[in-house]
Amino acid sequence: MPLVSIITPSFNQARYLEQTIQSVLGQDYPRLEYIVVDGASTDGSVEIVKKYADKLAWWLSEKDSGQAEAINKGLAHATGEIIAWLNSDDTYLPGTISAAVKVFEENPDAVLVYGNMLAVDERGNPFNTLTYKQLSLQDLLCFQIIGQPAVFFRRSVLEKAGMLDPTFHFLLDHHLWIRIAGHGKILHVDQTWAAARYHAEAKNRAKAAEFGREAFRILAWAESQPKLGEAIRPVERRARASAHRVDARYLLDGGKAWLALKAWARAFFIHPPTALARLNIFASALLNVLGLEFVRSEFLSRRSRRVKDKKF
Repeated sequence: MPLVSIITPSFNQARYLEQTIQSVLGQDYPRLEYIVVDGASTDGSVEIVKKYADKLAWWLSEKDSGQAEAINKGLAHATGEIIAWLNSDDTYLPGTISAAVKVFEENPDAVLVYGNMLAVDERGNPFNTLTYKQLSLQDLLCFQIIGQPAVFFRRSVLEKAGMLDPTFHFLLDHHLWIRIAGHGKILHVDQTWAAARYHAEAKNRAKAAEFGREAFRILAWAESQPKLGEAIRPVERRARASAHRVDARYLLDGGKAWLALKAWARAFFIHPPTALARLNIFASALLNVLGLEFVRSEFLSRRSRRVKDKKF
């Protein structure tokens, strides 16, 4: 059985950290190496980590430059053949690690595997299911986003692709997935593996505008790379429109409806099919601009009730 290394980066997430830790330590997979890297939290997080210290392979609490540096510290100490990280406000569903290992064993050519994901609120109540599809390198270059908590990858491909770029703070995972996909097969598994928590302090809401900026940085970087530049050339308009669509999506999440509407419109003028594939962004932003956000809220409430009734 291959050793699996899981890394949890954390900073002032005491409210959620223990549930994250328990979701990892409660997995049924026996060969698990768990690492927690704390960024010198002052909210009681360190006391929570110490509570589980005897079950951790390694842990640290010191100041860092952000999430990427914290994860890289963990990666440097990880010795597993299969690696993943789980942020301190997200959780694994029961049996996730065993399922991921099985997929790797059945697909020796896969360098990265990813499942589906639940979206949960700050109390852990699911309100949406995020179901992905099989993606190619070109799809990633066109900002088809994978839910990071449901991703596992081989140590061997990380050694080729390199660690996280610490200058990225928002799409750092997507930047790594693109680099990994350039070295081998990525594989989607139609199973729900993780729950991502959405709350007011989360980056996708608190600093929504930054996601778009990093999308355009990734686009410029990819175009400058010989192999990636060749891959992106046939889908250049789709990729550029997708960057604007990513910008629109996160601006909407951050409560900036008018800016989201303008970003979606830019995507439409560059490549209409890309924008129209997420017509819901346009509709939601328009409703908010018109002061009709209660319509969207009612739709989201009904969807949340349907999701709560499902079994995962």
